[in-house]
Amino acid sequence: MLGRFSFGPKFYKSVHRTVLNPVWQRSIHIKTLTTPNENALKFVSTDGGLLQEKGTQSVEIKNTDEELLKHAPFPSKVFQQCPGVEAMMIGDDFVTINKDELIHWNQVTPTVIDLLVQHLASGKPTFLPDFFDVKKSSEVGYDVDIPKFEYDEDEQEISEMIDELIQTRIRPAIMDDGGDIQYRGWNPETGTVYLKLQGACKSCSSSEDTLKHGIEAMLKHYIEEVEDVVQILDPEEKIALAEFEKLEKKLESSKR
Repeated sequence: MLGRFSFGPKFYKSVHRTVLNPVWQRSIHIKTLTTPNENALKFVSTDGGLLQEKGTQSVEIKNTDEELLKHAPFPSKVFQQCPGVEAMMIGDDFVTINKDELIHWNQVTPTVIDLLVQHLASGKPTFLPDFFDVKKSSEVGYDVDIPKFEYDEDEQEISEMIDELIQTRIRPAIMDDGGDIQYRGWNPETGTVYLKLQGACKSCSSSEDTLKHGIEAMLKHYIEEVEDVVQILDPEEKIALAEFEKLEKKLESSKR
């Protein structure tokens, strides 16, 4: 599957139309799409309204990111008014909502749509100016495990080829399914490419298949220096994974 990734069928869940100020005679439509992750939905603005500049890297934010939420009014409102929403990934014209598996979508979707319409109608920025400065701080806990590599001229060219392939061939398909992907670097000594999945894709049951059989296969096909692909996890994701592995070992031991 070199030309296109597919996590599974997508369906139009609803189309929401709200008429704004009658003087403007403007309407805002929000299209709701399913994703391969049953606990994630993608909400798309279809009338040109943008949450960020077109083509901007998506921003992921969780309901536990207290410092970030002080500088992100729209996500803050969503978390406050939609109990059960755990994380959001905000792209240029869409937002992917990840919810608790115990919460039904009919408890979340109407409020998310209303808040999104109100935000787009207001014309206000999604993030305050200092949001990204706060996001870069070590205290927030993001991007602390990004590997650092120094490249010579040939290695830099390979790294740029990897990045271009991800941006042009891989990322559009990932975003279409309510996720995003960030290129974090390439290790010239091992041939390992480091990536970070975001949104619906990173917690999807098929994310490992996508990473290995989709992304890794394509990169290795076009760039012979690539040997494998590794996903970078946030600190809390690592903790959750470690706890899950402990539980699995405990259950296996109890069967013996």
